[in-house]
Amino acid sequence: MRKMVWLFSAVSALCIFAPAAFAQASPAGIAPATNWIAFAAAIGLGIAAAGCGIGQGKATASACEGIARNPGAGGPLRIAFILGLVFIESLTLYMFAVVLIEVFKS
Repeated sequence: MRKMVWLFSAVSALCIFAPAAFAQASPAGIAPATNWIAFAAAIGLGIAAAGCGIGQGKATASACEGIARNPGAGGPLRIAFILGLVFIESLTLYMFAVVLIEVFKS
């Protein structure tokens, strides 16, 4: 638990201070326009991908455990497992479509 708290703190500090480290002066004092909606959509895509990865890992583990306990039910379990993976992956693809729409809209 302490490692997770430390890791979260380090990543948060990196996200807060990194823009200031790479900032450049704008020409002739003109403030650059930042597309915060596309940035937020990209962060949402990362969160969606992480959640889907965790979900797919748990689904895979459960399917393997179920087939190991009852090899005779491998066929129906495999079909349900693949269908579940399709639904889980579709969430990430929908979020990816949202990011592409937001990026190319601006």
